[in-house]
Formats: sequence, structure tokens, C-alpha cells
Amino acid sequence: MEYKRGRFSWLLRPALIIYDIFIINIFAHYFLSFNEQDLYFFSSDFFNNKQLLYLIYTILFWVFSTALLRFYEVYRYTSLLNIISLLFKQLIVFLIGVFAFIGIFRSINLDAFTVLSYIIWVFLAISVIKILSFLFLKSFRAYLKGNLRNIVIVGSGDNIDELINIFTKKKELGYNIRAFFSNKNSKNRTGTIEDSFKYLKQNQSIDEIYCAIDDLSEKEVNEYVKYANINHSNIKFVPKTSKLFTKKLRTDYYMYLPVLSIQEGPLSDDFNKFLKRSFDVLFSLFVIVFILSWLSIVLFILIKLESKGPLFYRHKRNGINYKEFECYKYRSLKTTQEIKGTYVKPKDPRLTKIGKFLRKTNMDELPQFVNVLKGEMSVVGPRPHMLSYTDEYSKKIDKYNFIFRHHIKPGITGLAQVSGFRGEVEKDKDIINRIKYDNFYIENWSILLDIKIIFQTIINIIKGEEKAY
Repeated sequence: MEYKRGRFSWLLRPALIIYDIFIINIFAHYFLSFNEQDLYFFSSDFFNNKQLLYLIYTILFWVFSTALLRFYEVYRYTSLLNIISLLFKQLIVFLIGVFAFIGIFRSINLDAFTVLSYIIWVFLAISVIKILSFLFLKSFRAYLKGNLRNIVIVGSGDNIDELINIFTKKKELGYNIRAFFSNKNSKNRTGTIEDSFKYLKQNQSIDEIYCAIDDLSEKEVNEYVKYANINHSNIKFVPKTSKLFTKKLRTDYYMYLPVLSIQEGPLSDDFNKFLKRSFDVLFSLFVIVFILSWLSIVLFILIKLESKGPLFYRHKRNGINYKEFECYKYRSLKTTQEIKGTYVKPKDPRLTKIGKFLRKTNMDELPQFVNVLKGEMSVVGPRPHMLSYTDEYSKKIDKYNFIFRHHIKPGITGLAQVSGFRGEVEKDKDIINRIKYDNFYIENWSILLDIKIIFQTIINIIKGEEKAY
């Protein structure tokens, strides 16, 4: 998601939408001669009132088509040529939409020339305001120093040097370079990459961070992502020109320079977030009330009879945007100490008898519904790894893919798990395939996919799984 803290330019988009819809309908009143009785907006026969129907139709059609073509997604780095291209595409789509409306209501007697004149005048009015507002903001940034974005640049390389050059010379873009950190000596640098973390802790007013991702370790990338998440900043990645761009990240062009940012998938949409969260809360409440309430008492007795220690086992995991949280499980081992880099193996001496059963049936994971209720996890999503494994796996996986995996909440179950990639990572291909399935899930999420994965999880539990130990 693109954050815009402390800025008012975001108000321009809804203002333009209202203006465009107003122009479409006010010009229709003068150019398109509907039947005389239809000029009254509240006539007794709704379906004969073509004027009112056209008003409703154009609002719905315009909002839907502009969203599909991303007509209003114009940013400070967007070129004028791209805006003209958007206007031309929307003109063609709207022309088709208007003729489709006239075709549906054959009682409307309008010649093609009149309709074309109407559309041309509409788009002239829309184009003038759209381009003028774009140019006004550019002048506002360049000459009045308003609408600026405070940025930090991290890393080195030709693309970073070119990015600094663009931001310095193109004042109309409105980027204010607050600091530049690099491990390479430079007269313009503020400090080293290590110094950047101290700087960011002391400055919470940074709007965007630009990282030369190939210069950074996974741990350093994690820290920048965490900062961006906590402080509602945008994080951008500047790749080497030799790298292939991944569809997992969105590519924007600043002049001719590619800059990557985390792609917005289905779960970036507010409605989809609400839908998934509502499902998580209802499902977890059902499990906690009707299963955990009595099961925890039974397991407390059984676990205590076999070994000393608590009922629940807490272990730290990486969640959304690498945020650490305590993940809950029923204790299945004789020890509660997490040993770095060790999965539980078949016939592991640390396993208790009841623990073997819990792990074989996946019942040890049930307390994670408390994590779901707290908002730290989701019922379905990528499984959270041990912190040590996050570091280790990130060295084997393309950084872009690994970052994308942490863009949503981790889940109790996931597409990778029901597809056979769960438990111990014995070979590199195990973790590579796991990440592939996780990223496919993020890109193609739907509530029906969640339900399908839950049912498949239940089936796998009944059938038994090879890696469930």
C-alpha cells in the first residue's frame, strides 16, 4: 500500500472523480436529447426515465472502467506521455460504453455524430483539468517547495547514483533527500548502512526509503521493512540492471530507471482484508469456545502426568512484515527450550508419548487460534518460521520472493502445507517449493481458497501425513 502521510494531494483523486462524473452528465443534458418526459429525474416510470438511468449507468461504468484501467493512478514520477495514453484508453472504453447504453434502449434516437461530439467535448474538459492539475503540482513542488516527500537512500551502485541525480535535478518530482547511507566512500553520504538504523530510529518523519537491495543482507532488509510498517513509510527497492524483475514486486519507472516496491495483491484491498479478518475471528472463536475450552483441561492432565512443564509452549516467529510474535502450541517435548536450527525428527528422544499423538494429528497447533484472535496470525497463510530459519532460508531464496512471503499474516495452515511441503526442510528444493506455493496463495487469494485449504487440512489429518512428526 502507498502511504501518504501529512499530504493533501491525495484529495485530488476523489475531487477529479467527482468532477469527471459531473462533466459527463452535465454535457449529456445538453448534447443527448432523451425523450422530453425523461428529462424529469423523478418520473413515475423508473425504467422509462432514460436520463436517470444514464446518470446511474455512467457513475457505475466510469468508476468500474477507471479502476480497471487505473485511470487515476497518476504519481509524481508519472510522465505526461503516460497520462495522455491513459486518457486515450479511457476515451475508447467510454465511447464503447455510451454506444452500448444507446443500443440497449433503442427508443433513444441519436445520430452517431452527436454522440461523438458529446464524447469529444467530455474528454476535452476532463483532459484539460487532469493535465493542468498534474502540471500545477509539479510547479508547486519545484517553485513553492510544497508537497515534498522526505526520503532516505541506502546502498550504492550506478542505479543509486542515477536515482540521486534524478531526485536532485528534477525538483518538480518533489523528493527531498534527507540522508544517504552507503558502505562505499562518497562525499554525499551521511554515514554507513549500519548508521542508517540509528538515524531512522531518531527520525519518524521519513516518507520513503530507497534500498539497493543487492547490497543488503536479509536481516538489514527486514529492519527497513519493519521501520516502514511501523512508521507508515513506503519502501522501494532499486535493483541492478542485470537482474530480471519479478512479478512479485511492482515496477515503476522514474524516467527510465526501474524502481521496485511490494506488489499489492488481493489482500491489499480493504474489503478483502475485512472479509478475511472477519472469517478468522469467527472461525477462531468457534474453535476456542467449542474445542479448546475442554480440550485444554484434558491435555493439561495428560501432559502433566508424563512430564514437568507448562501446558503451552511459546516460541518466537516472524509475522507480517517480519514483525516478531510469540506463537502458541501445546507442549509436545520434554523440554521447553528452543534449540537453534533443529526441527523435530522421527523418533526424536525429546518427544513425549502424548506429544507424538499431538504432532501426528496437528492438534499441537490448535492454541494458535489464540494468535489468530489477537491478530498476529490468520487461519490460512504462509507458515511462520523460526527466527533462525528465516535468516538461513533467505540466503537460498530470491530476496524479492522472500520479502513478498512476509507481506501478509502467517497462517495455522497454508497452501504449501496441504500440498506436501511441511515440516523439516531436508533439501533446498523443499523451501524453494514452499515459498512458491506461499506466493501463489498471496497472489491468488480468495475466501473460497481459504475454505478449500481448511477442508484439505482436515482430510490430511484424517489420512495422516508423512512429515507429521
